[in-house]
Amino acid sequence: MLPEKEAILAWVFSMIHLELPQDHTMKKNCAFILLIFLLNLYFVFPSLSQSQASTSPHPIVLHAARLLDIENGKILAPGEILVQGERIVEAGTSVSRPAEGEIIDLGDRTLMPGLIDAHVHLFLHPGAEDLQTVEESVPQRTILATLAARDDLMAGFTAERDMGTEGAGSADTAVRNAINHGLLPGPRLRISGNAIDILGGHEDAINYNPEQHVLPNATWANNSNELVSVIRDQFKQGADFIKIYETGRDSFRDGKFATPYQFTEAELSAAVQETARTGKRVAVHATGEPGTLYAARAGVASIDHASQLSDETMRLMREKQIFAVPTFTISEYFADHAPSPAQSARSHQMLDFHAQEFRKQLQAGVPIALGSDVGPFQHGTQAREFVLLVKYGMTPLAALQASLLNGAILLGWKGEIGALKAGYFADVIAVPGNPLQDISVVQKVSFVMKGGVVYRR
Repeated sequence: MLPEKEAILAWVFSMIHLELPQDHTMKKNCAFILLIFLLNLYFVFPSLSQSQASTSPHPIVLHAARLLDIENGKILAPGEILVQGERIVEAGTSVSRPAEGEIIDLGDRTLMPGLIDAHVHLFLHPGAEDLQTVEESVPQRTILATLAARDDLMAGFTAERDMGTEGAGSADTAVRNAINHGLLPGPRLRISGNAIDILGGHEDAINYNPEQHVLPNATWANNSNELVSVIRDQFKQGADFIKIYETGRDSFRDGKFATPYQFTEAELSAAVQETARTGKRVAVHATGEPGTLYAARAGVASIDHASQLSDETMRLMREKQIFAVPTFTISEYFADHAPSPAQSARSHQMLDFHAQEFRKQLQAGVPIALGSDVGPFQHGTQAREFVLLVKYGMTPLAALQASLLNGAILLGWKGEIGALKAGYFADVIAVPGNPLQDISVVQKVSFVMKGGVVYRR
């Protein structure tokens, strides 16, 4: 490889915090993969490669028939937003129109804050989830993850929490950094690196020939000391928060739900204390008792899936403002795509059970954040979660606030995203109709701006 080409490749790798291999053949392979990927971005998505460079040098005024005031729960008509650089300067029914400004008239549409999904898997795609981590290399999965990030952004999701790379280690650090440097289109990301699990736990490589030593989809930790060690390593590699598998696998028989816990309350408390030392948080995969109670007592940031919560767990979550993240869309997808009619029936029964429990959580005042668990189903289609939240008991406004206001809090961007207000990042989408009357319009996003850059128009 020529020195100048190697220097360019090394620079790109350094920008996304990856180490360039020293082996000559590996360098050539990396160069080839990177070349194909960049050519794909340039020729297949030329508008994206051009819009990535910088925000507009002049002010932009967005005008539409309506604007969603998410904090006050009402629609303003008409709606206008003045954007300068990456931030909103004004928002309301009428804004200043600088002489040098560009006006984008979106017609009979509603301006909304960019959507927030608090539970995604950029490193997964439809198909056999366990085989993806065995058959696909980490470089291949990383490239697919960048395409997933693009698809989510084009669907209006301008901020996401990636809940584990499922065996790809800290590769999500590279994806996040590439997006932050403007090299790739994608949402703002909070990442967890590889999730943490116990030996023989929910994400361990079970049912394989043990002589093959198939690696797990998460990092093992079997006691408090190992948890602290793994957490420190995850943060060293770039994680923004820690994801822990606390329950699984689940069973549902004769209308009764059961799931074993993986870490004790004391172990979870040690994890929460270690992350708090550096101002960070823990999220848990936890579907039922007693694992959900242990997580609530330990003080995690969110309990994801939350299929079953006891009265005491719900009380603690309400008092501590611990978010439940229901992830109905993934449950619906698995039920509709089960390998047999019998398994589909069981999965639908489990979904109905979760819906009943969800209504109890709403009545108990448990805070809810929207998360879809997209990855095993197609990226860019997860706005279905809004529809299901409404189907199972929320109002359209509450479902939108679960994504926008609660999502901003959970991702640590309160006061910067989730609303159309002066000083906030200019993360704006447009949808037809009125989302407070018909929540399904969030599945029809036709305009996307993130940080003042227009990605879809």
